[in-house]
Amino acid sequence: MDSTTETLQHHALSVKLWPPSQSTRLMLVQRMTKNLTTPSIFSRKYGLLSKEEAEEDAKQIEELAFAAANQHYEKEPDGDGSSSVQIYAKESSKLMLEVIKRGPRTKEDGEEMIAEKATAASQTVFDISGGQRGFIEEEEAKLLLGPLTEPGNSYTRICFSNKSFGLGASRVAAPILRLIKDQLTEVDLSDFIAGRPEEEALEVINMFSSALEGSQLRYLNLSHNALGEKGVRAFGALLKSQNNLEELHLMNDGISEEAAQAILELIPSTEKLKVLHFHNNMTGDEGAVAISEIVKHSPALEDFRCSSTRIGAEGGIALAKALGQCTHLKKLDLRDNMFGVEAGVALSEVLPAFPDLTEVYLSYLNLEDEGAEALAGALKECAPSLEVLDLAGNDITAKAASSLAACIALKQFLTKLNLAENELQDEGAILIGKSLEEGHGQLIEIDLSTNSMKRAGARLLAQVAVNKPGLKMLNINGNFIPDEGIDEVKEILKHSLDVLGPLDENDPEGEDYDDGAEEDDADIRNDLDSKLKELHINKEE
Repeated sequence: MDSTTETLQHHALSVKLWPPSQSTRLMLVQRMTKNLTTPSIFSRKYGLLSKEEAEEDAKQIEELAFAAANQHYEKEPDGDGSSSVQIYAKESSKLMLEVIKRGPRTKEDGEEMIAEKATAASQTVFDISGGQRGFIEEEEAKLLLGPLTEPGNSYTRICFSNKSFGLGASRVAAPILRLIKDQLTEVDLSDFIAGRPEEEALEVINMFSSALEGSQLRYLNLSHNALGEKGVRAFGALLKSQNNLEELHLMNDGISEEAAQAILELIPSTEKLKVLHFHNNMTGDEGAVAISEIVKHSPALEDFRCSSTRIGAEGGIALAKALGQCTHLKKLDLRDNMFGVEAGVALSEVLPAFPDLTEVYLSYLNLEDEGAEALAGALKECAPSLEVLDLAGNDITAKAASSLAACIALKQFLTKLNLAENELQDEGAILIGKSLEEGHGQLIEIDLSTNSMKRAGARLLAQVAVNKPGLKMLNINGNFIPDEGIDEVKEILKHSLDVLGPLDENDPEGEDYDDGAEEDDADIRNDLDSKLKELHINKEE
């Protein structure tokens, strides 16, 4: 099975947290309205809003926060949406605080501060990516790009994604881009040559690259263009002139060893780079070595994604060592590679360098128990604000569960825990469940699907879930839970059954993992006594 097929299967098993349902959005508006009309130390200083004014402001806050989060999600449509949920919440909080500090307003005050921000944003963003994917030729390009030719326009961000430019359309676009390139800060050219013959596509890239040469961009997205080395070098004029990039996206671009080396050669500086995404390429170990050189010279890096790139142990070790220079890292995504134990251990040695780490995606890396234990031990000593921990599909057994549990118990800000497709069995599941019993009030998702788990582990996880009011998903599908165990789980969750994920792949008559002898709950708990005591001690440290 190739990497792309495996990735699609992994994504199919993932729970999508974005977009929120309409009822969730309405609930947020109601909650903000209540907060805006409740007396507080702020209202004593700035004044208390009326219910009508608060409702109006809350609706506008929610719409703006949703738009910001959705824009982020569209850049990573294959993600689970957890980072978009966080942006949605943070943006809502920020805008609500601004409204509180503004205080009540009169009708004569004119446009509200929030509405002004929305208007200003619409005047700086030029986006033709909406609607159906399509081919753009000369005449249509003249109509679509007309607003960019208006004198005095203030567009700083352009998005041509989802529209395939031919030579005629590019001859229209190039002189327009050349005129406005000095005012641009963000350029999205993802998926803009789809379906074009290679010769035409490379010529189009050359035209856009030459037109934008010399622009000082903070954001550049060239994803989904099947560039390969030829495409990367066709963008040479643009890439060579970039000294201030903060975000670079090269996902699904056919980035081979040679293409990765070309990127390293062409970009003169990555000192300001904060976001670097290389998802779904055929980079391999040698390409990873080139990427590691880019990473090594990106000290400001906060968000690094190099998932589904066919990287093995050698490349994984090179990346791990390079990441040690990135002390501001907040989000690390290395999913779906062939790292193995050795690269996992190498990564564990640099994790303490990332005190601000909030999201860790290390699923399907062949870490096994040794790699998982090393990473858990490192994470236990750092990343106090960790929100997402994903170690699915790593052949982790109950042997490593104690180390994982000791780490998880300390991560009180966790919103998502994914340990799916491992071999934790009841013993490991109980240890993980116990580590979540105290605190962890921000949990949204727990996934221990496909772990050879039976009745005892499932019941313990249900008991944990019922005490997490914010939990939206408990996934225990694909296990060996007997029918009576499923009934127990449903009884425990009877007042919040919507939290329980599907059980269509559960096998109540699944194979035994102890020579056919079903352990009862007392036996399992006796076997776990020493490990639970150790876990308790670790939690007190």
